Amino acid sequence: MNAPPFRGRATAAFVGALVGAAAGMLLVTAAGALAFEVGGAFAALGIGVPTLCGAVVGALLQPGHSHSNRPNPR
Repeated sequence: MNAPPFRGRATAAFVGALVGAAAGMLLVTAAGALAFEVGGAFAALGIGVPTLCGAVVGALLQPGHSHSNRPNPR
């Protein structure tokens, strides 16, 4: 099976990074709602780590090869 082209992997990594950043923003917002003050280092880590993880997962997964796309084995 051929590996997807670089452009597809880059797009998937970008989308994964966007999703990770959104999740990180929700995390920081929730932490800010529960605490009196959120430090800059926590905010940077809370957004940066999910963004990086999302980019890595997006780059490693092959676009278009999800479980739901498999043909019926009948």
